[in-house]
Amino acid sequence: MKSIFKTIRGLLSLALYFINTLAFCTPLFLMTLLKAIIPLAAWRKLCDKILIRIAGGWIAVNNLNQKIFSRTRIQVRGRQELDPNDWYLVMANHQSWVDILILQNIFYGRIPMLKFFLKKELIWVPVLGQAWWALDFPFMKRYSKKVLQRNPTLKGKDIEITRKACQKFKTMPVSVMNFVEGTRFTPKKHNEQVSPYTHLLKTKAGGIAFVLAAMGEQLNTILDVTIAYPGTPGNFWKFLCGRIPEVKIDIRTMPIDPSLMGNYVGDHAFRDRFQTWLNRLWTEKDKRMAAMLAPSAWPEPQNSIGRSVGGQNPKGGRLEHQKVRG
Repeated sequence: MKSIFKTIRGLLSLALYFINTLAFCTPLFLMTLLKAIIPLAAWRKLCDKILIRIAGGWIAVNNLNQKIFSRTRIQVRGRQELDPNDWYLVMANHQSWVDILILQNIFYGRIPMLKFFLKKELIWVPVLGQAWWALDFPFMKRYSKKVLQRNPTLKGKDIEITRKACQKFKTMPVSVMNFVEGTRFTPKKHNEQVSPYTHLLKTKAGGIAFVLAAMGEQLNTILDVTIAYPGTPGNFWKFLCGRIPEVKIDIRTMPIDPSLMGNYVGDHAFRDRFQTWLNRLWTEKDKRMAAMLAPSAWPEPQNSIGRSVGGQNPKGGRLEHQKVRG
């Protein structure tokens, strides 16, 4: 009976997510149409603000959904002194679609709306794909080495897309979100990569480097977010059914040092330094995840070795308990 009850809980939660998405996408698409047919800069800026408000309402109802149906306990550390009117670069490890719901939950109203770099194929996801497009989420087209060898003119296209997307982000505060590993963690991917980390995949530095190069003067802070699911992996259906008992989130705040901005493609010395900085950060994150996944109490943060290229330490913070219960 307990299992049946949790399944019913999951179905009701999924239905509410679906209804909420349809309800908010209707005014979202209408406002996008009005934005497109009136080519005035001031009007389009106003439309962008309204679109963000609509998306914020969608996130708020999703958070309410989690409070009603989920029994997941969210522990957050390092969420102090955030500003909804600032510009952020948010970096995180990635394990599940649940990550996005959790990140939207803990940052709602504290920083500007998270905007993700998405695979181009996701634009065809019914309703959501078109909503992401309407909200100016950047869609990336990745080319394999074989494709680039056959057609060298495609080289650098992803950089061009990143720069164009970042131009749109300059008009109003935004939180640029990047899952540094480029894909969701699975044991299979971990083994295929021969990853040097225990709980993480290898980093992909290019996306972050391009964002910093394009927006470094506006972005003020890096939020290094570590997401851990002690005991139970972050499966979306389990989350809907209330079968994920706990999520731990650690947020490290780092100022953006000028040494993090450079020509990632053309300057090989800078690229090596940037990759070294990011890999050092990921080594620290891997150790932090091990502590977060341990059954013992979550220890206080230690001095970090995840320094910028210029050499500043990220800061830790106190632990917050956020219960999401029905």
